[in-house]
Amino acid sequence: MASLRTQLFHTYARLRRPMTLGVRAAVENASGQVFLVRHTYVKGWYMPGGGVERAEPAIEALARELVEEGGIRLTGTPDLVGVYSNHPVFRNDHVLLYRVPHTRWEETRATSVGEIAETAWVDPLRLPDGASPGTIRRLAEIYGSEGTSPYWGARPA
Repeated sequence: MASLRTQLFHTYARLRRPMTLGVRAAVENASGQVFLVRHTYVKGWYMPGGGVERAEPAIEALARELVEEGGIRLTGTPDLVGVYSNHPVFRNDHVLLYRVPHTRWEETRATSVGEIAETAWVDPLRLPDGASPGTIRRLAEIYGSEGTSPYWGARPA
């Protein structure tokens, strides 16, 4: 059921918005851990984030998604890490990745209902089983010695 719902959403998004833009964040706590979410509609662990709506500034989309998915309210401007092609998901999809140090957010109540199955604070270089390829790659670039890539997850064939 979850994969059918995901496929229907992707089809709708392609027809409605031929170019899509998403935001994700590496949100850090004071211990150096990063915040991950597991959605109810797709398998795996992801950095929090989502789609940018029409006429919505990317930073506002990020702020909205962080409150919805994690009860994280921005108190300062996050750092833009990079812009990535998410070509294997949508032909014209791009993801903006931000880094949110622990000094630039505070805890609030998450507002999403039914979207998030589980959340976790994890070591960015010791991710839980099932972490998405994009999450693994981006966190290795930020916190490890991995070289950067312009592609969010797997490079297109």
